[in-house]
Amino acid sequence: MLLNVSPNGRIIACLLINLLSSICIVFINKWIYMHYGFPNMTLTLIHFVVTWLGLYICQKMDIFSPKRLPIRKIVLLALSFCGFVAFTNLSLQNNSIGTYQLAKTMTTPVIIIIQTTYYKKTFSTKIKLTLVPITLGVILNSYYDVRFNLLGTVFATLGVLVTSLYQVWVGAKQHELQVNSMQLLYYQAPLSSAFLLAIIPFSEPLSGDGGIFGPWSLAALATVLFSGVIAFLVNLSIYWIIGNTSPVTYNMFGHFKFCITLVGGYLLFHDPLSLNQALGILCTLAGILSYTHFKLVEPEDGKNRLAQRP
Repeated sequence: MLLNVSPNGRIIACLLINLLSSICIVFINKWIYMHYGFPNMTLTLIHFVVTWLGLYICQKMDIFSPKRLPIRKIVLLALSFCGFVAFTNLSLQNNSIGTYQLAKTMTTPVIIIIQTTYYKKTFSTKIKLTLVPITLGVILNSYYDVRFNLLGTVFATLGVLVTSLYQVWVGAKQHELQVNSMQLLYYQAPLSSAFLLAIIPFSEPLSGDGGIFGPWSLAALATVLFSGVIAFLVNLSIYWIIGNTSPVTYNMFGHFKFCITLVGGYLLFHDPLSLNQALGILCTLAGILSYTHFKLVEPEDGKNRLAQRP
């Protein structure tokens, strides 16, 4: 893998892998929805299975050591894992890439509300004020998006809510069970796959056009499998970056990917962009940068860091 490369070389390699895979997964999933009409939950199931297989190979290569966990303690986490991936994919399927990407930024305000309300965490006034431009920018973009639709908004909203719960629960479970992200995901992925496998027959057709066992072309199946491999690379590279770089590097790199994904959506899929939408994007980006700056200069940054954006 990257074992014979210098530490700095591994960090650079992982940053590049994360950059390419994080951007690629958004575009390739959008391509699958637009050109093949592949069922959403089945695609999510394939991502889970490929991720688990990838982690299985990683633990066989001694990249991490699995830790036995009681299934009953991660059932809700596995269900929320299903929900956040499925709803964010449905948001991507029914929204423009710009609206999809901006909607994801609402995860930060929602997590702050959850942690303030249920976990009694406190945040500085500066941090709370940065949520104003983030929220305002998302509202501006959605209002002036000519492809705005109610179904896409519902899926985006559900995606934000479930993703926020998932991220809060992940932190709590890691602390409670004394495991790292890869050890937790190693048990989450197959359990989440089992839940989806039980739901899919009732939510998506099994045969015919658009069905799981429909007449898919070899190109469609190859693209879907490729998206699963990319999804695994996204997860794996995130763990490498978090473990080997500073918060500044990780957060600033996240903003870089955010901007490239937005620009790529308008260039590759010809998403329309009005002046008011552009102002909304800039407003959201200003809020995100301010949030990151204040979190990094606060002494409790390491303890209170909330959300990690892919």
